[in-house]
Amino acid sequence: RHARKLRDQAMKNVRILLTLILGVCAIQAVHGHRFAPSLLKVNETAPQQYNMVWKTPAQGVSNVPLEPVWPEACEAISASPPQLEDTGVVTSWQLQCSALGQEGLVGEILGVSGLGASQASAMVIVNLLDGRQYQQVLNADRPDFVVPAESTAGDVVGNYTRLGVEHIWTGFDHLMFVFGLLLLVGGGSRLFWTITAFTVGHSITLSLVTLGYLDYPVGLVEFAIALSIFALAVELTRMKKHDVLWRNPWWLAGGFGILHGMGFAGALAETGLPQDNVPLALLFFNIGIELGQIAFILLVWAIWFVIRKPLAPWQDKLFPVPVYILGSLSAMWCIERGLAALLG
Repeated sequence: RHARKLRDQAMKNVRILLTLILGVCAIQAVHGHRFAPSLLKVNETAPQQYNMVWKTPAQGVSNVPLEPVWPEACEAISASPPQLEDTGVVTSWQLQCSALGQEGLVGEILGVSGLGASQASAMVIVNLLDGRQYQQVLNADRPDFVVPAESTAGDVVGNYTRLGVEHIWTGFDHLMFVFGLLLLVGGGSRLFWTITAFTVGHSITLSLVTLGYLDYPVGLVEFAIALSIFALAVELTRMKKHDVLWRNPWWLAGGFGILHGMGFAGALAETGLPQDNVPLALLFFNIGIELGQIAFILLVWAIWFVIRKPLAPWQDKLFPVPVYILGSLSAMWCIERGLAALLG
């Protein structure tokens, strides 16, 4: 009777876990990789005149729309209709801010409404005629900011670290690759060296692409990222053979990390880098990615710590389940992105 009770509890845990996994997969299935923050870019084109571009995801998570907020003293003298670009909607305005005086937007408030209801974030970038550039990440706790007279290194560190963390946590395909590496290598030194290889790989291409030393076809790279996850799923079905890739998983992780770094760079290009602090912003965006990656690994370990004892008798039989989910999702992304690359 006691054994039956343990078995029933274990199966209940399995059903709960699979429900959570499939629920997340269903939400993320169509767009395996979406950069979370909206982007508000403000360029000063002439004294007291600004071009404002607003880009936000086409698929919102709330009925409350996200909308940019600018000073009441600024008048929108023209506006372009919303246009669909990739997975985002782009709108632009021409602002006349003569009533603000010679300093223009300096000392004034810019913001985004609706962040609290959507639990979203937005990146604001301001470029002034004299070359000054400012960035600020806005969220539910800080929906607006005052344009400063000069930026600080601390702002860049905090903003780009947060962007890196958000990017890896909204890049479901990247997380699935990391999850596959966990299934392949387990823990210990093998995990350390494998994750290190993945980090080195994506750090190299993230830097080269962002600094303009490397260009690539976006559609083809997104397809290759999906293919890398599928290849990892196939390798997981061959674990018992202990072949070369199983014995040296860092080669696989490092090689495919080069592809994933191009995906990270594409997201960073959408946001932009502060021209006066490019190395610092790039460094801490990458650090943010690593912090998010470590947090994901710790979360997976915590879940496994909770369920490992009840699942111990069925561990070998249940192992194929996450592998099949990983393979199915990546196969779907391969088809979706392959067609998009061909038709685009």
